[in-house]
Amino acid sequence: MKTANFSNEINQVPLFSELSRNEIKSLKMLMTEIGISSGRTVVREGDVGREFMIILSGTASVSKQGNKFATLGPGDFFGELSLLGKGPRSATVTAETDLQLKALNRREFATMLDKNPKIAEKVLADAHSRASENPLTENI
Repeated sequence: MKTANFSNEINQVPLFSELSRNEIKSLKMLMTEIGISSGRTVVREGDVGREFMIILSGTASVSKQGNKFATLGPGDFFGELSLLGKGPRSATVTAETDLQLKALNRREFATMLDKNPKIAEKVLADAHSRASENPLTENI
């Protein structure tokens, strides 16, 4: 993917909207692009969480014990709770349409948070909000 396209996509993600051009370039070097076909499972309830993922395009459903309780789309992210808490994923995320994702493994996620305090603050606030509003979402 070209840097200009990547930068535009990342700027569309509210989590990264305040980053400078140089911060975007640094982030680009950490991230891996993943394509997931419609109907495929992205993460499974009970599995060990290894990645933080951001949806660039497409939609995904979030379910627990087979019951759908949320839909995620462009700009949404998941996986931070498992990486922060180091627990198994408590929900399954399934691609409703073809998905384009950017992913960070545990080490890359920690690097991103260390280098970008504003992002760390947003991720932690979102994690707290998700956990307190809906206990079903913890550790996806």
